[in-house]
Amino acid sequence: MSESFAELFEESLKTTEMTPGKLITGEVIDVNDDYVTVFAGLKSEGVIPSYEFKSANGELSVAVGDRVEVVVDQLEDGFGYTRLSREKAVREKTWAVLEEAFEAGEVITGVMTGKVKGGFTVTIDSVRAFLPGSLVDVRPIRDPSYLEGKDLEFKVIKIDRRRNNVVVSRRAVVESELSADREELLANLEEGQTVKGVIKNLTDYGAFVDLGGIDGLLHITDLAWKRVKHPSELLNIGDEIEAKVLRYDRERNRVSLGLKQLGADPWEDIARRYPESSRLFGKVTNITDYGSFVEIEEGIEGLVHVSEMDWTNKNIHPSKVVQVGDEVEVMILDIDSERRRISLGMKQCKANPWEDFAINHNKSDSVKGTIKSITDFGIFVGLDGGIDGLIHLSDLSWSRPGEEAVRDFKKGDEIEAVVLAVDAERERISLGVKQIEGDPFSSYVAEHGKGSIVKGVVGELEAKGAVIKLSDDVDGYLRASELSLDRVEDARTILNEGDEVEAKITTIDRKNRKISLSIKAKDIADESEAVQQYGSKPARTGSTLGDKLKEQLGNSTED
Repeated sequence: MSESFAELFEESLKTTEMTPGKLITGEVIDVNDDYVTVFAGLKSEGVIPSYEFKSANGELSVAVGDRVEVVVDQLEDGFGYTRLSREKAVREKTWAVLEEAFEAGEVITGVMTGKVKGGFTVTIDSVRAFLPGSLVDVRPIRDPSYLEGKDLEFKVIKIDRRRNNVVVSRRAVVESELSADREELLANLEEGQTVKGVIKNLTDYGAFVDLGGIDGLLHITDLAWKRVKHPSELLNIGDEIEAKVLRYDRERNRVSLGLKQLGADPWEDIARRYPESSRLFGKVTNITDYGSFVEIEEGIEGLVHVSEMDWTNKNIHPSKVVQVGDEVEVMILDIDSERRRISLGMKQCKANPWEDFAINHNKSDSVKGTIKSITDFGIFVGLDGGIDGLIHLSDLSWSRPGEEAVRDFKKGDEIEAVVLAVDAERERISLGVKQIEGDPFSSYVAEHGKGSIVKGVVGELEAKGAVIKLSDDVDGYLRASELSLDRVEDARTILNEGDEVEAKITTIDRKNRKISLSIKAKDIADESEAVQQYGSKPARTGSTLGDKLKEQLGNSTED
C-alpha cells in the first residue's frame, strides 16, 4: 500500500531545507489579477505578485498547472503565506547562464535598451549589462539608434555577480561572423558582380554598405545619374540594397560599389535624342552664382549659364530669374557626351530684341532713347526692348572733339540719334548724333572739289603751317612750303591769325576728313593763265612773289 500524500509531504519537509534566497520549483495552483499562488512543498502556499509573470506587452505568461522556478523571499509572512519571487528566480537563472556563457565563450541574446555615458545598456532577461560604445560594431557607427529595441547577439567579456556588473560586446560576435563570411565573400567577389548589403553608415561623400564580411563604399557620385547633394536623399541606415561591384582591391580589401550602374546610362545616345537647337521643358534643380541647373530627364541635367538666361540682363543673379522647382523652357546649345555636360539656353526660347531691332530699323533711321551711362569712349542709350545702343565720342559732333561735346549730355537725358550700324549677332548697335544734321565736310567738298580756288581765314598758326577756316565746320591746312614759290621757313613771318587768304585745294582726304591747301599752286595757276592770255611769261623784278603776297596781305589788313 502506497504512502499517503500527507506522509510524502511530511517527508519532503524533512528533506528540503527552506531558507530565504533558495531557488526551488513549484506548481501554479491559482492565478488572479494581483497574485499567482504557487505550491512548492512548503508549510504554506507561496504567493507572487502577478506583474512578475507579465510579458513585455503586459500579458500574463503563466497558467494553472505550470511548473515554475521561484526564489524563497520570506517564510510565513504572518498571514499564512510564504513570499516567493519569480523575478529573482529569473535573475538567478540568467546570472547562471551568463556565467556559463562567459566561461565557455558562448553567445547570448539581449536587447539594447538605452544610451549611457560611454556606451549603452543591454537587457538580458532581467539583468542589465553594459555595452561600451567601441564594442558596438567592428567600425564606429555614427548613429546606432537603428539597433535599439532589437534582439542582438553579444559575448560576455566581463562578469561580477557580487557587484552586479556585466560587460558585453557585440563587436566580438560580428567579428567572428564576419571572419567566416568574409573568407567566402572575398573568394567569390568580382568586379561587375551584383551584391546585396545593408547600409551601415552615411557620410557627406557616400554610404558604407555591409556586404556580410566586408564593407563597401558607395560614393555619392555613384548613387544616381542625377545630382545628389547628400546620400540621405536616397538612403537610410539599415536599408537593404543591391549594388554593382565597380572596383575590388584584393590587396587592400577595398570594394567600390555603384547603385546607378544597375540601370542604363541615360547619357548614351543623348546627342541623337536631344539635337542641337531643340527646345524642351525641364525643372530647375540647383542655382549657383554662375547659372542654374535644369533636369531635362531623370539623371540628365544641363547648365543654363547666367549669360544665356536673358537677352538684356547679363549681370543679374540667377535667383532673380528662376527658383528651384520652376519648370522652364530651354534650348539645347551644346552637348559634350565625353564630359557629360549640356549647355542650355533660356533666352533662345524668347524673341531676340537685337534681331527685332535689326528687322525694324534701317541704317540712317532716327531713334529716341534715354541716356543710361556715359563712359570714356561714348554714351550708352537705352532703346525699346531693353537693349542699349552706343554713341561713340567721334559721332557726337562734326566740329568739336568728342571729349568736349560729351559734356553737353548727362545721364537720364532724352536723346535722339541716327542708326549707323546693327550687329545682332554681337548684340551691338552703333548710333550717332552728329549724323542727324548733314555732314558739312561732305557738303563742302561736293561743292569745292580738288583744284578749286577757295577763301578762308587763318586760324591756328605755327611755324610749319596754318589751319585755314573754310567754313563754320570745315578747316583746311596750309603748309609753310605751300605759301610761296620762294622758300618759307616759318609761316608766322608771312601770316597772322585772322588774315584772309585765297588758296587752291590740292588734296581731299575723305576718310580722315582733311583738306590740303596751297597758295603756291594758286599762284602757279594764275601765272600759267597769264602766259596763256598774254603770250609771254611775266618778267621777274627785284620783288619776289612772297613779297607781293605779304604786301597783298598787308593791304588787306589795312583795308
